[in-house]
Amino acid sequence: MTGEVVATKKVGAYRQLTLTAPGVPERFRAGSFVALSVADRTTRRSFWVHRVRQVGAYGPTLDVVVEPRGEGTQRLAALPVGARVPLTGPLGRPFALPKEPVSCLLVGEGHGAAPLFPLAERLRERGCTVALVIAAPDEAHLLSALEARRSVRAVTVLTADGSVGQRGTVGDAVADLVRRSAADVVYGAGPVPVVHAVAAAAEAAGAWSQVALEVDTPCGTGLCHGCALPVLGEDGVARVVRACTEGPVVRGDRVRWADL
Repeated sequence: MTGEVVATKKVGAYRQLTLTAPGVPERFRAGSFVALSVADRTTRRSFWVHRVRQVGAYGPTLDVVVEPRGEGTQRLAALPVGARVPLTGPLGRPFALPKEPVSCLLVGEGHGAAPLFPLAERLRERGCTVALVIAAPDEAHLLSALEARRSVRAVTVLTADGSVGQRGTVGDAVADLVRRSAADVVYGAGPVPVVHAVAAAAEAAGAWSQVALEVDTPCGTGLCHGCALPVLGEDGVARVVRACTEGPVVRGDRVRWADL
């Protein structure tokens, strides 16, 4: 469908776009993403849905967080209120939710942490105890740190330069954080090295894990087969699946990390 930008604001190093997209907020599940088309381009850019509002002045809306790096994301970040943008979604395989109330640890880095915020809301609705770790290279790249403190039981902030919270990276701290949290389920979101560290720490602690992988998805719908994701099936057979349809959320212990 064609979405419309109804609000835009700068959030640290990022730009947050609030969009109307008929049917998408109603069908959204935590971990879904949307694909936005860039003007005069055939390829799309995929973004995690950071927040959904079912009621508002413009009706149901969704928020996406854009980091303006290349030409395409710079164009999207510069969209003014009222701009119309081709949008496809919600796409992908979302997070699976526990059937019973359990202790959960959510770990994310940079704007890749976006899907963890709606996930935290769903987990709390199910009676789960939720702790959140958000990390970034510096303060400008932290996502919604204040919002996180209002929505979960405990928040740990990590910055590589020590500008906010604890100095360190997910790779340095996640094993200790998982162990101290005694979490039954660990969720990870962010760059591949980050979610790999999350999955490894969960496995070492005997916890079940799911990770939302940042993998390039040229079409977002599974048609182009351009987002190869090497996994190990339930039967132990190595396979390559499409990150945008069989993923991007997968079990951490099923990813063949060395082949990714």
